[in-house]
Order: sequence, then structure tokens, then C-alpha cells
Amino acid sequence: MKKILLTGCAGFIGAATTEKLIENGYHVIGIDNLNPYYDVTLKENRLKKLKEKQKFQFYLADISDEKKIKEIFNQEKPNSVLHLAAQAGVRYSIDHPESYIKSNLNGFYVMIETAKQMGVSHFVYASTSSVYGANKKTPFSVSDSTENPLSLYAATKKSNELMAHSYSSIFKMHTTGLRFFTVYGPWGRPDMALFKFTKNILEGRPIDVYNNGNHTRDFTYISDIVEGLLRVIEKGADVSKVYRVYNLGSERPVPLMRYIELIEKFLGKTAEKNYMPLQLGDVESTFADMSEFERDFNFKPKVSTEAGVENFIKWYKEYFKV
Repeated sequence: MKKILLTGCAGFIGAATTEKLIENGYHVIGIDNLNPYYDVTLKENRLKKLKEKQKFQFYLADISDEKKIKEIFNQEKPNSVLHLAAQAGVRYSIDHPESYIKSNLNGFYVMIETAKQMGVSHFVYASTSSVYGANKKTPFSVSDSTENPLSLYAATKKSNELMAHSYSSIFKMHTTGLRFFTVYGPWGRPDMALFKFTKNILEGRPIDVYNNGNHTRDFTYISDIVEGLLRVIEKGADVSKVYRVYNLGSERPVPLMRYIELIEKFLGKTAEKNYMPLQLGDVESTFADMSEFERDFNFKPKVSTEAGVENFIKWYKEYFKV
């Protein structure tokens, strides 16, 4: 039986990936602590859908709880691990650093150390485009320097890559890190721009446009992220290279103002815009170089930003009964 342990299963990416893995014949052991960083009701509703699946087992647990995590590993004996659980958010890390140390450093250690002790064949984990900091060279390549993170969130994710490298080097443990680029789509996070903009526009409230609208983002639709993760898991560990890190983005950076135009188009409403300066810890542009991922996994993201935004707004109106 293909059995995979997936952390953060009630999260945006975690829930969508769990569904896809089950469709592809995997038995998924899901772990989540239902962190109240954003509306727990959304997480509970994602989880409700998953619990209807036969090949899904859920554990309410915190990844930093070493005793509980070891109990789950010992009971379930997964073949591989997809570690997606983390404290997310660049801006939140400025005021709540303790959450990032607990989840992204202590939690990551517990997961990778337990996986090593259990002889897990492949440890796959989520990193972020934020590790590139204020890198001016685009597109961002995995060979570029990531020594200057601009937020504690980015610093903890860079630390995860370094920790994985040490485990791969010392214990010959197969690890693969994926640097996600601005993931969006149905069931998305309420703290992300698309969700906040849609909500405010529908409620007739202004939207905060940071950096005076001069941002560019490599927005990546959720189904492309999930397909990329599936390719990594299906191909498994690379026997010739125990440590790997890849970008996972769309390779189609979009100006923020164009993104807002698409939201307005599909809502049929014009946003009142409150222009703001660049926020602490934020970067102006992101752009993924996907050449290494495309070479190794024969995959290119397919969903256009226009189609992705339209799909999200359809979901939002149905979910919130607008």
C-alpha cells in the first residue's frame, strides 16, 4: 500500500493535495492542529470533505509535539512524508515571531528527525519563494543566493532547507524541498490578497494596495501546485541525488494592478483603492525559473491567471452564498 503522512492536511495546499493523492491510490495519514491563524471554520470544512474519503486517517496534533508525532509514525508506518504544515505569512512574523520558531523550526526538526528514525524513504517539504529576499535578478533560479531573507518567515524556511541538507549529507536521507510561488485558488487562505480583495470589493469596502500597486507576483494556481507535488511524490527519491530543492511557480509573473483588474472584471465591480507604501519584509517582484523542475518531472504549469481568478470568484460566491 502506498501510505504517505501529510502534515497541514486542513490547510489550503494540504487539503487539495490530500484529495489528489487519494484519487491516485494513496492512503493518506493527515496531521493538523487547526491553528487559529485564520478562520478555523474554513479548515474544518476542508477537513470535512476529506473525512468522507475511505483512504484518509486524521490526527489532531501539533508537529512540535515530539511524543505525539512519534506515536503516529509508530502506529501508521508511512512510506514517505509530505510536510506542508507551517506558520505562514510574511507580515504576521513581524509581530508573532514565537509562532514561527515553534512550528517552522521546532516542528520541522521533530518531523525530519522522526522520519529519519523511522527509515522513511522520501521526505518532501514546503519552502517558499520568500527565501530569495530582495533578489533583483529574475527569474529566480534555485542556484541564486538565498542568504538575505527579509522576514523571519523566510529565514525559518531557509533554515528548513539547511536542516534538510544536513540530514541528507549525514544520514543519506532523501529530501526534496519545493519553493512555492504565491499560491491561489478555490478554498484559498483568507489572509492572501485575492481572498481579501474579493471580500472587501463585494462588501463595498476599500482594498489596501501596497507598494502603490507596483508589485509583480508569480501567481500559481492550486491545481498546478498539487500536480507538481504529485509528480515529485510519484517519481520518488532520486537515488543519484539525496538533496534537492526546486521552484514551483507559474513562470508567468503578473503585475498586481492587472490582478486587481481581473478580480474587478469577474465581480463586475470596481474596487476603491487605498494606496499604501511597501510593507516591512515584503518584496517587489517574484518570478520562478522552473527549468530544473520541468527537466526532472516533465511538467509545466497550465492554468492562466485569468482562468484561476475566475475559478476562485465562482467558488467564493458559492461558498459564502453571495
